[in-house]
Amino acid sequence: MIHILENQNSLLSQYIAEVRDAETQKDSMRFRRNMERLGEIFAYEISKKLQWEEKTVTTTLGEANCKVLAQQPVIATILRAGLPIHQGMLNYFDKAENAFVSAYRKHHKNGSFTIQVEYASCPDLEDRVLILSDPMLATGASMLMSYKELATHGKPKHTHIVSILASVQGVEYLKKHLLTDKFTLWLGAVDDELTAKAYIVPGLGDAGDLAYGIKL
Repeated sequence: MIHILENQNSLLSQYIAEVRDAETQKDSMRFRRNMERLGEIFAYEISKKLQWEEKTVTTTLGEANCKVLAQQPVIATILRAGLPIHQGMLNYFDKAENAFVSAYRKHHKNGSFTIQVEYASCPDLEDRVLILSDPMLATGASMLMSYKELATHGKPKHTHIVSILASVQGVEYLKKHLLTDKFTLWLGAVDDELTAKAYIVPGLGDAGDLAYGIKL
């Protein structure tokens, strides 16, 4: 299942426009806040697909039958660019356990790169719902490797993969390697082009640098 949220008019489109805008990007605090807002929107939409149960709540005037999550998800992100989205999701899934993966592109002198995964912090995922986010889904390789690293901590019963911007190539890569009835892909928008260096066009640039400053 693939959901592209920009296909329907909502405030998500406004926030995506701002994170893409080169002038607005000059304000890193604004960029981070918009990424956080987008994380909140994705969390809300995903919550509609989770399991709920009835709970009786005692008020000052009586009892009310309410619906609450039957099980808290585990929310995960890829360091460092995914941190603002993760915070947005944590604002809504405020009782969720958390996981983090350090995955990055290691560039080689011939212009190619490989994906390096050096660290993962994760609770038990066996039979849990996993929500894994990264702002950009370019080739899809980082997302796939990050999922496989997390899956060493248990097999989730369902995984929701979240990216604000994706390339057609990245979507096809995950469809080939991951997307079954146990996976759902949530995207803000999909762009058609990848550069020779695997950057999404028009994209928005390097989300990690825009949020936290240029890395060495």
